[in-house]
Amino acid sequence: MVMPTAETERNKALARRFCDGMNTNDPRIISATIDELVAADAQIRTPLPIDATGAEALKQVFLRLHGAYPDLHVAIEDLIAEGDRVVSRNLVTGTHRGNYMGVAPTGNAVTYNEIFIFRFRDGQIVETWGVVDVLAQMRQIGAIRT
Repeated sequence: MVMPTAETERNKALARRFCDGMNTNDPRIISATIDELVAADAQIRTPLPIDATGAEALKQVFLRLHGAYPDLHVAIEDLIAEGDRVVSRNLVTGTHRGNYMGVAPTGNAVTYNEIFIFRFRDGQIVETWGVVDVLAQMRQIGAIRT
C-alpha cells in the first residue's frame, strides 16, 4: 500500500476545492475558483466542442453545463492520488432546464458518471483528462432512444 504524502494530500484537497467551487452554481465563484486553481495554459485533454484552451476552456464548459443544468452537483465518489496526479470518480446530477447540445430543456432529472485525472504543479492544475458519460446524459434528456 502506498502511503499518502504531503503532496498527494495537498493535491486531493485542491481537487476537492475545485469541485466545491463548481458546485456553488455561482458563475463568479466558479470563474474565481478556476483562476485560482487552474493554470491559464493548462492542457485540457478531454475533447470539447469549444475553441478556448486552458483555464478559459474549463470556464466555458462549466458555463454551458450550469446553463443546461442550473442545479448541477458533482459528488466525488472516489479520490485517489499518487505523485502529481489525482483521479476523481464522480457522480453528477442535475435537472435539464436549459439548452444542452442542441436539445431544448425537458425538465428531466439527469444522473451520470465521470472520471477525471488532474495533474498538479505548484498548487495548480496544469493538465486534465476526462471521461464523461455523455450517452447517459443524452438518453436521459430524450435525445437518444434506447
